[in-house]
Amino acid sequence: MNYTQTLDFLFTSMPSFQRVGGDAYKPGLDRIASFCQHLGNPQRNYYTIHVAGTNGKGSVSHMLASILREAGYRTGLFTSPHLADFRERIRVDGEMIPKQKVVNFVDKHREKMLELDLSFFEMTAAMAFDYFDQSDVEVAIIETGLGGRLDATNIITPLLSIVTNISLEHTEYLGDSITKIAAEKAGIIKKSIPVIIGEANDDYNGVFEARGKELNSKVIYAQSEFMLNGVEHFDDEHQHFSVVRTRDDRGFELDLDLLGDYQRHNIITACAAADYLAEQTPLTISRRAFREGLASTVANTGFMGRWQVLAREPYTVCDTGHNAEGMAYVAAQLEKLEAERIFAVIGFAKDKDVEKMMSLLPKRAHYIFTKASIERAKAVEDIAAVAERHGLDFECRATVKEAIDHARCLAQPTDAIFIGGSNFIVAEIEELQLEK
Repeated sequence: MNYTQTLDFLFTSMPSFQRVGGDAYKPGLDRIASFCQHLGNPQRNYYTIHVAGTNGKGSVSHMLASILREAGYRTGLFTSPHLADFRERIRVDGEMIPKQKVVNFVDKHREKMLELDLSFFEMTAAMAFDYFDQSDVEVAIIETGLGGRLDATNIITPLLSIVTNISLEHTEYLGDSITKIAAEKAGIIKKSIPVIIGEANDDYNGVFEARGKELNSKVIYAQSEFMLNGVEHFDDEHQHFSVVRTRDDRGFELDLDLLGDYQRHNIITACAAADYLAEQTPLTISRRAFREGLASTVANTGFMGRWQVLAREPYTVCDTGHNAEGMAYVAAQLEKLEAERIFAVIGFAKDKDVEKMMSLLPKRAHYIFTKASIERAKAVEDIAAVAERHGLDFECRATVKEAIDHARCLAQPTDAIFIGGSNFIVAEIEELQLEK
């Protein structure tokens, strides 16, 4: 098979959650454990850091991967979902897995994957574990897919576990309350291995404390380790953070090439994680690597879609925030834009709480609702019905391209265009790096 045929096999024989939603969800570790044993358990041949959470896990994972790369380690990074290219999920030192490696892996192990009835995500995780081993990776950042306890990535034994935050999402699979979802995320905690909680919350702190006590695993709250003193936005590519390490009042002036107000939470989590790794594990991370890794996160890892500026006239930005909490941050930042008018190209997935997300959207924007060309995308007419109830000023376009083209026709240089609501909408932007 060539690369295109290989991807077709993966997406049709092993449906992905990204494309079809819950029908692809196969909880449990038996299948992935059996397959990795078949591969020789490659996930045991390098250090790992395990990252879970409702929002922010992608940003934190990419920050840590960049820091470790700057520290001189050959670094693997496994994340999901992808935007434009399947290979975005599996990177070594920022470079995507080569197409031929994907083809070779599937050719070699196809029969075993079918025999075990692997899910798409299980296959992808195993491919990452194997590729990292082949590539002589020294440390890998492994992001969970859904939940934690029964997630396919949970066969690793990491140096450190991280849970960024918890909110209500995927309740049909993870539980219908914050505490139930927290219990699923807490399932990544391993015996005597600390866990960093990115955003403490009285609604779920007790869940992690109880799990930590049960497993003799220290629970570290990032906000207790580092404090944010200030944030400065000084261009369309970087923001500057002043942070203080609480144990010795040492200050750090940090640049980050990721935008979005929500990064103020993620950078504190990344700081706490990098500090723990440097102080308590075999990894060595200098102050230089720490600072330069954060400043070069996008450059080092190819991270896209987080308040990413696409053009300046009109100011055009995209963001993959796709649940209520993520949309709340996006909406707040939209309100701050110094633009005469805001045109928002938005679409949603079927399984999202569109009613709640719609209630958060700023009333002053003009919305162009659309539908991504994927099975999980919510129909435009269904979105329009919700928007009508919330009194939004809107119109609809059948495709993402039509919606973006229409927004560009309407917008003047002093206006702003936002594109988002779903990973799938951002994925269909024809060229993420427009001329600025």
